Amino acid sequence: MPAPIHPLAHHETLANGLRLSLRHAPGLKRCAAVLRVAAGSHDAPLAWPGLAHFLEHLLFLGTERFPVSDGLMAYVQRQGGQLNAQTGERRTDFFFELPPEAFASGLERLGDMLAHPRLHPDEQLREREVLHAEYLAWSQDVAAQQHQELFDGLAADHPLRGFHAGNRDSLAVQHPEFQQALKDYYQRFYQTGQMTLSLVGPQPVDELRRLAQQLISPLRVGARQPQSPPRPLLSEAGSRYQQASERQLNLLFACEGLPESSAQALDFLCTWLNAAKPGGLLAELRQRQWVDSLKATVLYHFAGQALLHLQFQLGASGTDHRASIHSLLNDWLSFFSQQYTAPALGEEYALLQQLKRQSSNALNLARLDIEPHPPRLPESALSALATILQQLNPRPVDNPASTWQLPPPNPFLRSAEEPPAAGLIRGQTSAHRGLRTFAQDRTRGRRERSALQFSQALPDSSGEGAVCLRWRLASTPPANLQPVLARSLQGLIDDAGQAGVELSFSETGNQWLLKLLGRHEPMPAILEQALLCLSQPADAHWHATQSPPALIAIRQLLKALPELCLGQMPGALADAAGPADLPTIWANARWEGLAAGLPASVHTAMTRALSRAPGIADSEPTSPIAIAGQRLWSTVPCPSGEHALLLFCPTPSRDLADEAAWRLLAQLSQTPYYQRLRVELQLGYAVFSGVRQINGQTGLLFGVQSPGTPAAQLLGHIETFIQQLPAHLASLDDAALAEQLQTLAGQLDQPTLPMPQAFEWLWQGKLANHPSDYLGQLQQAVLQLQRSALLDAAQRLEQAAGGWRGVSSDACPPGAWQTTGGSLPGL
Repeated sequence: MPAPIHPLAHHETLANGLRLSLRHAPGLKRCAAVLRVAAGSHDAPLAWPGLAHFLEHLLFLGTERFPVSDGLMAYVQRQGGQLNAQTGERRTDFFFELPPEAFASGLERLGDMLAHPRLHPDEQLREREVLHAEYLAWSQDVAAQQHQELFDGLAADHPLRGFHAGNRDSLAVQHPEFQQALKDYYQRFYQTGQMTLSLVGPQPVDELRRLAQQLISPLRVGARQPQSPPRPLLSEAGSRYQQASERQLNLLFACEGLPESSAQALDFLCTWLNAAKPGGLLAELRQRQWVDSLKATVLYHFAGQALLHLQFQLGASGTDHRASIHSLLNDWLSFFSQQYTAPALGEEYALLQQLKRQSSNALNLARLDIEPHPPRLPESALSALATILQQLNPRPVDNPASTWQLPPPNPFLRSAEEPPAAGLIRGQTSAHRGLRTFAQDRTRGRRERSALQFSQALPDSSGEGAVCLRWRLASTPPANLQPVLARSLQGLIDDAGQAGVELSFSETGNQWLLKLLGRHEPMPAILEQALLCLSQPADAHWHATQSPPALIAIRQLLKALPELCLGQMPGALADAAGPADLPTIWANARWEGLAAGLPASVHTAMTRALSRAPGIADSEPTSPIAIAGQRLWSTVPCPSGEHALLLFCPTPSRDLADEAAWRLLAQLSQTPYYQRLRVELQLGYAVFSGVRQINGQTGLLFGVQSPGTPAAQLLGHIETFIQQLPAHLASLDDAALAEQLQTLAGQLDQPTLPMPQAFEWLWQGKLANHPSDYLGQLQQAVLQLQRSALLDAAQRLEQAAGGWRGVSSDACPPGAWQTTGGSLPGL
């Protein structure tokens, strides 16, 4: 097990009114901060829709002390951390995660940007254009529009029906009235009485409290400001409404006057509504082929109001049975209203909450702690649930055809007995015996290599582990197969997630990838069940026809890029596969894998689980496809009509010195690239750059999505930026360059990396045929970098020494580019 995380965080309210949550979690390798301001889009003046969201953006534009090039965003990116902000209806969150040694400086920057924003009019005008670009993308995004339509049944004067994103028309930056409203909103809400701060890290609570003071000290002190109560959710009598489309049924329940503990009560209810266990609502609906999936979520919760959303993805015959689906839901709710106090449900839920905290990373823990909940469902929450169920007004069905049952316990939540040791078992080959590390394979000089290699590069004492299996199919599979297999795994994914194991299954071209990350104790049982689900999906999963959600343009390109890097082009889709085709596809597949962080006691159980692995065990290495000197262009049409471009520039070779130089170039480019394309040129809102490893190939990736600038012009701006890199590098003094080298080397320090990140390094190293100590060697290569080598790398980048791969929504530009077999179909 991981180092125990105390079940309760420390909570206190300071003299200045700020609410503070501190959690000492000694097993973590990262620290996280979440600062919540109790004000959101519904608290902004009605005359200026989007003002709250706009202010959130403005706060990231730098201060006198920390300009944008050294502000929170740039600092977190340089340290290899993550950050974001989100404006909700009634709250605004700022959050980031950093290594412990960088945490204090991150907190210092967050406090300074909240306390001393510049709010310069020129910067406001530029940032408004960014919000307008976001608005244009939002207005064309099908999923976003469908989400907004869910509120159409609410009262017309409820703020959920309004527009709050902000655009060029709603944000009248030049008007004095707008500037006064912006200033008033900031001064009213951005002060200590309106804030909650949650810190999580391996430091003791006293140290976290001292760090909190670095953030808090510059903040303006103020008293808690009341947030105006909302209008009733519904204008007419009743508590529910529905929306239906061809393949979807949305049921929405409006609750009013709920008590304080209703948030935890609603989470408890959604937990069991979403359960796909036998005897439950979803299992019954699937058996009748009326519904493929069910997702229960709380769309809104504030001041005693809640909007509960049940989304049914309809199955083959579901469109003809919407009323019956509604009736079965009522019958199940009636059953649940008589059973929700059952001790078994309370025990299972408490165990779920405990494992959620034990398996969460620092940032997720900080988010959980921002609203304190006891580990067990208290009596007040059960009372709130009674109120909720009463308002849902379930009506049992006369003479029901279904017999409801409480969900059986999740088999992976509790410790299992250690399985007995065994030799070769039925279905196992000699490739499974004697699983060895990379290094042992080389030093012993054996020709036979295990298809699943156990790496000793990561410690096996943390309680966390990782396993990845890759199948290479004989050809690109029919498009319907991956969704079938994903549906077959969905129930197991849910159970595994509750037990602290992230289970995922993905497809890239002719490759399928199964990955497990998290608590190693239940992994063998989960892996064995996953392989069974993949080999023998139930008939019901073949009948489901749920379509994946539409993606915005830049995400479509990111999805297509790995397949293109494999040298594969989706052409005419093969005929849909059926159950009879799957055994042949699996029989011709060749698989290999990697495991790390697992103690020796788990190896035998893993070997037993792998007896179910379909396909042929194959450890022969594969090499990434080199495109040295070429400029290849692929077009992915995007229905939104926006322009998007990815430019992927692989390293000239697989030499670690090249990779080290590329990674430092990426680190030095990230902030200037963002500043140039997003802030100065205002080309779009999805602007990013950095290093990516794709199928073992390391490259520098530049991305941008723009509502009005064609890809050829976007490419020209990126090329200009790359051409100016040598001058930018030459302007860095020796001290600044040395600091950047140390920062990058620190990100490669394996003992300080969280398990998921460390394992991804190992997996990509394996795909690139690097040795098992790849990360340590790369760190040394970074520390040995000289300015001359970095300048040489910048010149080779400009010359496309490792090749350039452009993926865009637009056609291939003229010049040195060549198309890769025509355009791809829209994804």
